[in-house]
Amino acid sequence: MTTKRSLLKSTEQWKLRLYVAGQTPKSLAAFANLKRLCEERLKGHYTIEVVDLLLKPQLAKDDQILALPTLVRRLPPPIRKIIGDLSNTERVLVGLDMQLQDKGNSDEN
Repeated sequence: MTTKRSLLKSTEQWKLRLYVAGQTPKSLAAFANLKRLCEERLKGHYTIEVVDLLLKPQLAKDDQILALPTLVRRLPPPIRKIIGDLSNTERVLVGLDMQLQDKGNSDEN
């Protein structure tokens, strides 16, 4: 029987901040991709804060944002950042350390 270990500890909460510049196609894609991954992997144990730097440019300084869109994982530590529309699922999972560990499933592809 194949079982998957949970990505989360029972009380762990992920705090994610997505920096965007308005509602561009790339910003909207980044949010949609992030939301899908969080629903698949974190199942309600997350919050996403969207920061529009067109409205609040001073907030870019907090996380040293140099390109948009940028996703910042604030919790759990350590802080991690990913730039882009988050369409490369494998890159996002590795970058945020969101991979699920499969048990007894190593020879399936």
